[in-house]
Amino acid sequence: MPRTLHPGAWWLWGIGLATAASRTTNPLLLGLVLAVLALVVSERRTDAPWARGFRYYLWLALAVIAIRVVFRCVFASGITPTDHILFSLPHIPTPAWYAGIQLGGPVSLEATLSAAVDGLRLACLLCCIGAANTLANPKRALRVLPGALYELGVAVTVSMSVAPQLVESVQRVGKARRLRADRAKGLRALRSILIPVLEDALERSLYLAAAMDSRGYGRSGTATRAARRGTAALMLAGMLGLCTGVYGLLDGTTPRALGLPALLGGSLLCCAGLALGGRRVRRTSYRPDPWRGPEWAVAGAGIATAVLLFLTVGYDAAGLNPGLYPLRWPTLPWLPAAAILLAGTAAVTAPPPPARTPRSPAAPARTATPASEALL
Repeated sequence: MPRTLHPGAWWLWGIGLATAASRTTNPLLLGLVLAVLALVVSERRTDAPWARGFRYYLWLALAVIAIRVVFRCVFASGITPTDHILFSLPHIPTPAWYAGIQLGGPVSLEATLSAAVDGLRLACLLCCIGAANTLANPKRALRVLPGALYELGVAVTVSMSVAPQLVESVQRVGKARRLRADRAKGLRALRSILIPVLEDALERSLYLAAAMDSRGYGRSGTATRAARRGTAALMLAGMLGLCTGVYGLLDGTTPRALGLPALLGGSLLCCAGLALGGRRVRRTSYRPDPWRGPEWAVAGAGIATAVLLFLTVGYDAAGLNPGLYPLRWPTLPWLPAAAILLAGTAAVTAPPPPARTPRSPAAPARTATPASEALL
């Protein structure tokens, strides 16, 4: 039946795909990630304002790739004799204290492709977060956060909804300009669009501030100073433990005590801090979002994709990061590709979104009166 999926499932799916994209520099796999994101978003997005912003994330991804390539061409360095030179830029001499950085000079094909692949990986990460933000309702995601993170969640939700609201304001102002037969384009139309959009953003911010103040946002309530300090100390120690544990797991030269034990200890401290801080926040939930089979399928597909590309079991890990020396077309490892396609099953396992609200039928045409007939 049509319904909206739990926002936590979409975020787990998006984070899993982002983890998988961060593990590879193979352009074929990264392109497959973008294709899966586009398929799922096109099939399961709603008509809400925040669901219309995925194309802007795609434009941002293209801008990231272009900027990365331009910087690599301007700051040309590390050119080997075997590189294929595309063109040469004017060389700008640098002082002695700026040694190691070259401005201008020859630009090779290998360096340009390396910059493009690095930019493509960052673009995939942005699109994964953008897809989760497009598919998940940020206001419903706020309800599933622990009580201790409620205030932080409100701030994050407000910041994430700024871009969709600006997009909606720009579209509304554009429609108003077309109704008024305003055909100005380019820089001349910027003033007629920018001022109404800024005024709308300011008005919404004032309404939001009044609503948050009326609901007691930021007030400590009945929590004592000792309880607040204890919560802050537990959260700080837990975050330090998590950072230490992640560093210990990623770096094989560190002692074992800095790996999994530190990660587990930090997790326990964070859970204790969340439980202690959640006591001072009392919230009720009206019609809580269910977690059913489709949620397990979507979240499991994203997590399975991340695990398969993280463990590198059953395939050659060199296929995830192909080299550019010698220059050749990268191969597509079948198991990572199948893992990414597994994440694409969310377009089928997730329930379809609710249908659009049908518009009211058009009013019947009025019968012409004798006066109107005389005018005609």
